[in-house]
Amino acid sequence: MALEIRQQLKLTQQLHMTPMLKQAISLLLFSRQELVEAVQRELLENPFLEEREEEVQPEAEEVRRPKEQDVPWSQEEVTRTAEWEEYMGEFSSQSRTAQEYEAPDGDMTPLEAMHSAEPDLQAHLMAQLLLSPLTEKQIRIGECIIGNLDETGYLIASDEEIAQLAEVSAEEVPPVLDTVQNFDPVGVAARTLSECLLIQLRAEKYDRDPILTSLVRDHLEDLEKQRFKPLLRQFRIDLDTLKEYICIIQGLEPRPGGSLGSAQTCYVSPDIFVRKVNGEFVILMNDDELPQIQLSPMATELSGSCELRTSSEKDYMCDRLNSAKWMIRSLEERRRTLYQVMASIVKHQREFFEHGVYRLRPLVLKDIAEDIGRSESSISRITTNKYVGTPHGIFELKYFFNSGLSASDGSQVGSESVKARIRSFIDAEDCAHPLSDEELSSRLAEALGIKVARRTVAKYREELGIPSSSKRKKHL
Repeated sequence: MALEIRQQLKLTQQLHMTPMLKQAISLLLFSRQELVEAVQRELLENPFLEEREEEVQPEAEEVRRPKEQDVPWSQEEVTRTAEWEEYMGEFSSQSRTAQEYEAPDGDMTPLEAMHSAEPDLQAHLMAQLLLSPLTEKQIRIGECIIGNLDETGYLIASDEEIAQLAEVSAEEVPPVLDTVQNFDPVGVAARTLSECLLIQLRAEKYDRDPILTSLVRDHLEDLEKQRFKPLLRQFRIDLDTLKEYICIIQGLEPRPGGSLGSAQTCYVSPDIFVRKVNGEFVILMNDDELPQIQLSPMATELSGSCELRTSSEKDYMCDRLNSAKWMIRSLEERRRTLYQVMASIVKHQREFFEHGVYRLRPLVLKDIAEDIGRSESSISRITTNKYVGTPHGIFELKYFFNSGLSASDGSQVGSESVKARIRSFIDAEDCAHPLSDEELSSRLAEALGIKVARRTVAKYREELGIPSSSKRKKHL
């Protein structure tokens, strides 16, 4: 077979993602906090963008002081009013002393003093380590131990690894480890749950009871799965005595470092609100904390004097100007798309906004895409990490998209409604006789008129993080 070189013409179509198009797509995916950070970063980098200042309302005209002849009351009435104010004194809503005193600027508490950072677990333990009567070498070992704790307070390194980090022998680690384990919170730096609980038992002087020690050391799994009869036979105790032991174990802390974790609570700020006004649902965009940007006047001034600049300066100016215009256009497009998607969701899920989660209907991305004339990929992006404040709470936009189950009357019931029913049934059940998956299926058929298989009920229950009936049953 001979090899030869030929020229060939070929016509193909290719989609090239420009940087501006990538930026517009990424803005759809951004959460509210990420969007604020992206806009602020663009404001710093792009000289053609500036933050739009809020319009200041014109100040009201100063109230004209009435002249003495214009006053409709006599001087005696004014005197009586002053005397009355003097009589009220400290009984008024604000005392005369408070009205006359103005704190100087130097007396104001600085902002830094109003915020107190909560100490994390490592800082809490390091403060105790430095105050303990240990040598410098032992303190170095303790620092390595504290540095290898996870967020719950458990030690994730072996004695050999700690010795290698501290450049000491492995025999010098256990004494320091025993000291750290008795720091506050007691039980920290343990490697297993049993070890953590045993340390707390020793601190509370409960380790003198061999039955309690054996339960913690060897039978935690039996207690978790509520296998009580073998334990009663093995230790030759009655149910009331076992109940006392379990109460003591439940009073121990399985996660000693959990209360001093460094994680901060994250609060969700809705991107959009839905409120009912005069029988109709109104959609309000939440623009708080989001910088309102516009082209700066410098853009017009510099574009008018481009003939005096070099080609590289012209290219930079054109690039920054186009980027600024594209950012403004992309933000407006994102806002418009989010509003249209929310309006379509309200139209499809009106029963939910009227009555709550039990009336949530089946909905897929294709329904919203066809309604507003967008692609399913755009709907998926704009509903990711976006939240809406409703009369029934704050929900992610993805929450409104769920599969459906057919009811006996031919209607559709959303899977989230079924999950909410399952949770309500389990919350109201008798702990001594919890509902099985079969019983939950029967109750769903009575309440919603749908036939849900036992396996489907079990799947929904597991998605809700609810254990099976055998694990929910309270024997004691």
